[in-house]
Amino acid sequence: MTTTLITGANRGLGFEAARRLTGAGHTVYIGARDPERGRAAAARLGARFVRLDVTDDGSVQAAAASLRASGGLDVLVNNAGTAGARRPVGETTADDLAGTFETNVFGVVRVTHAFLPLLKESAAPVVVNVGSALGSRAACADRSRPEFDVAYLDYSASKSALVMLTSQYAKAFPAIRFNAVDPGYTATDLTGHQGAPVQEGAEVIVRMAAVGADGPTGGWFDNAGPAAW
Repeated sequence: MTTTLITGANRGLGFEAARRLTGAGHTVYIGARDPERGRAAAARLGARFVRLDVTDDGSVQAAAASLRASGGLDVLVNNAGTAGARRPVGETTADDLAGTFETNVFGVVRVTHAFLPLLKESAAPVVVNVGSALGSRAACADRSRPEFDVAYLDYSASKSALVMLTSQYAKAFPAIRFNAVDPGYTATDLTGHQGAPVQEGAEVIVRMAAVGADGPTGGWFDNAGPAAW
């Protein structure tokens, strides 16, 4: 049985990925800050709930201890994220970046670091980091793509940093499949529920969560496959 933890999974892409992976036979833990919403989401899916706030060390450590006591972890999906300040580039401050990075970058490091000991004990450990094409240099420099016209300094920088984090983790831990994914412009709270259905956006998350011990690592993937960063 594969045990999977998805952060920020009480709604949106995380919830849909949890639904799909639960249906595929995974024992899925819904990681959420709000216990009431997290438990309700888990109950709807037949999943399990663990309180987890990626910005809080104590919360993350407690979640790791809980999963260790329950048997361990095979797949970690770092899905929790924030849209950031959404200010024009010239009005974005260092404090704006610090707030966005706290969740989108430092939160990923905090959670990954805490769960690495459990992942190392798995026969086929996998980490999926949920990014965005707004963090892709190739996408943002391509005039034919919608990302070219979107300028959010803090959010884009955080998602670009996430790709490099993924690459460095993959090199440091070759036995763990570390990959970053781009779900695309998906209808979630972060987009004001504009964009493609979450079922479509979650496809790449689910696919990369199931790559197994012989799958790719250190890559950047969208729903079409490997993508240019």
